[in-house]
Amino acid sequence: MKSKVGTVLLSGLIAGILDIIISILIYAVILQNTTATKILQSIASGIFKQDAYSGDPKMTFYGLVFHFIIAISFALFYFIIYPYIPFIKNNVIISGIVYGIFVWIIMNLVVLPIVFPILPAKSLDFPLLLSILILIFCIGIPIAYITKKYYNK
Repeated sequence: MKSKVGTVLLSGLIAGILDIIISILIYAVILQNTTATKILQSIASGIFKQDAYSGDPKMTFYGLVFHFIIAISFALFYFIIYPYIPFIKNNVIISGIVYGIFVWIIMNLVVLPIVFPILPAKSLDFPLLLSILILIFCIGIPIAYITKKYYNK
């Protein structure tokens, strides 16, 4: 990627695509805990609250749009901080792992509690570890790799 905007968009879109596909595959197809539509409606519910579950197909679309806005925002943040933090320049895998954990922390301990004041308590179990692994491999590492590639050109 030759441009800053293109790099951020590419890394955000790839991360967003990987994250939503893996989330749907794991939670809707393999574990059968939910459906793809409900995953996207739950994302839309951050803005539209209970109306997101009304059955309006636009809510599923809005959930997908919000998902990509969030992914691109995390890609932008990483791109901005990259030149200032020597640690993340040295190892793509380790910085991607750390960034995936950072994304999980921000989403689960900051954003979700603000958007949804009443959330179930979190415990260190398989679902929690799985959600962290998804963010590491689908968000953290791809964003770290694409950003490093831009800065090393």
